[in-house]
Amino acid sequence: MKSIYAQNAGGIKNVVLVHGAFVDGSGWQGVYDILTKKGYHVTVTQQPLTSFEADVAAVTRIINQQDGPCILVGHSYGGAVITIAGNNPKVAGLVYIAAHAPDEGESEADNGKKHPSAYTSLIKGADGLDMIDPQRFAADFAGDLPAAKAGFMAMSQMPVADQAFHAIIHNPAWKKKPSWYMVAKADRIINPDLERLYAKRAGSKVIEIAGASHAVFASHPREVATLIVAAATEAASTPSK
Repeated sequence: MKSIYAQNAGGIKNVVLVHGAFVDGSGWQGVYDILTKKGYHVTVTQQPLTSFEADVAAVTRIINQQDGPCILVGHSYGGAVITIAGNNPKVAGLVYIAAHAPDEGESEADNGKKHPSAYTSLIKGADGLDMIDPQRFAADFAGDLPAAKAGFMAMSQMPVADQAFHAIIHNPAWKKKPSWYMVAKADRIINPDLERLYAKRAGSKVIEIAGASHAVFASHPREVATLIVAAATEAASTPSK
């Protein structure tokens, strides 16, 4: 029997959405709803944020469950995760949404020091877990979301193992596979100039969203979905590098 999710000539139909630090997969619901209505088979990861290795393993597990090639999408810290998990042969293309895309031997923490961001609300716990000050979460992370939604995200955020931000990248997938990148022009968590640097050296197809906060994956779901559709359509006929 032919799978209902089988690929067709119109492009790749499997999409895997990877959340970043301090949030979980629920922030992707707007993007998920749009893509599923268009006929895409969309899976949202829920990686634990306890270590970089555990997060890559969680995403790899989902990729392996796909019944054919997929587009792998990462937001924020999730970009570092897909930079490694994207080496999976089922991944046909990478989409970075205001995300880190470190090169060989780099870490997102070190890159952030070279291109400082605007936020100052990070709290480093004595237990090795980081979080964003809930009272300042909306301003720094989600400035273009409705106050109630930003407030909910602040109070439901997932602490992140600080060591995960210091993971050294080896064999970045964007060197071999086509990529697309969305720059959030009002991002306070990742310097937009760092986002542009990531996109340029990866040779990504780039779109910039004016006024978009770091939570662009939730605040601009239609634009994000449109970029993913473009990736799914183009990756089917774009050879690896």
